[in-house]
Amino acid sequence: MPEITSVTVIGLIAATLTTIAFLPQVIKTWKSKSAKDLSLGTFSIFTGGVIMWLIYGLLILDLPIILANGITLLLVGALVVFKLTFKD
Repeated sequence: MPEITSVTVIGLIAATLTTIAFLPQVIKTWKSKSAKDLSLGTFSIFTGGVIMWLIYGLLILDLPIILANGITLLLVGALVVFKLTFKD
């Protein structure tokens, strides 16, 4: 198990903040059942980037990168699914 240093703690805090930034959008989209203002292209490209960051994190065994991008993938993936399924 990797050692948790102050650098790792900073990474985990940064990962937490950037990941939970998507939570209000997911909640708003879910409640309104409308994704008309979301760009499918933007979120699809972003999802691809998050997948690549997750793979990178797994390859270098970096906990903040793995956690942040694993959770972000779920949140952004939900937005892509909402965009594809909600009829506006």
